[in-house]
Amino acid sequence: MHLPGIGHVNCYLLEDERGVAVVDPGLPSPASFAALEQRLRSAGYSVANVHTAVITHSHFDHFGGAERLRALAGAEILTHESFRPVWESTEVAEPPELLTLEEDGGDGHRPPWLALRRNPWGTEREALPEKELRTWLEIAEDDPRWFATPRPTRTVVDAQVVRLARRDWLCLHTPGHTEDHLCLFDPEFGILLSGDHVLPTITPHISGLSPHPDPLARFFDSLQRMGTIEGVTTVLPAHGHPFEDLAGRAKAIRRHHEHRLEVIRNAAAELGTGTVPQYMQRLFSERSWGNMAESETFAHLEHLRVLGELDAAQRAGQTVFGAA
Repeated sequence: MHLPGIGHVNCYLLEDERGVAVVDPGLPSPASFAALEQRLRSAGYSVANVHTAVITHSHFDHFGGAERLRALAGAEILTHESFRPVWESTEVAEPPELLTLEEDGGDGHRPPWLALRRNPWGTEREALPEKELRTWLEIAEDDPRWFATPRPTRTVVDAQVVRLARRDWLCLHTPGHTEDHLCLFDPEFGILLSGDHVLPTITPHISGLSPHPDPLARFFDSLQRMGTIEGVTTVLPAHGHPFEDLAGRAKAIRRHHEHRLEVIRNAAAELGTGTVPQYMQRLFSERSWGNMAESETFAHLEHLRVLGELDAAQRAGQTVFGAA
């Protein structure tokens, strides 16, 4: 199953004498798992050969198949120690996904992120389009185990070394896109598994629904770290094609967000005070307006508030921002 607007999630196989490790085993759906099985067969393996599922971060398009690999093959599930399934935190998925990922006390027979809720800045969240909602509910009704919460069996910390594919990988904690994001770097061959942290043609979503008070600052720090890694020859991202210039791409993504911050500064001067949707309409084209655009706008507004450039207040049930 593809994500609308993104189209695919890259899944990498790391082979060794024990079989294979699978990095980011796709969405929680029969179609996605069938595609994973087919690709394993094309490489000469089966699900039974999977000894480890590596999850780069807690978005369901990356960990959806992990629990099934554990059940069918006894695979370890490897994550950063701060990994939290999205419906157990305040994280939300990358754009253009419009599901609400807060647990609604469901009975376990439907995806637990389908309940509507208000955003922290006071707006109502948009409902999932009917066609997509029906698709998820049909999957859940067919077998609710697709939405079983993956439980890591092995967790790592920053700078820890793990052995996969007959080589040592350096674990890099890169919070920002999510608080638990993990990259893996092979210094011998210069390969970086970048997950969603650094992507070749799109910028990862920075959510305003984060347990950290300034997720954009966390992301900037993690981006800056990319320029300090020596010997990178190939970056393998979770979306898009492999690329080479890690430091250059990280700088370009930083510039993109700096531009958005400048747009907000100019908007604050014009608006005096404005709601999150008002600022969102300055940052995004109309076709992108919605939950995810509001969330990223809020992250940028909060970044400027933490820096002391903006003040926040409540007005008619919504958070409004203006120049400090």
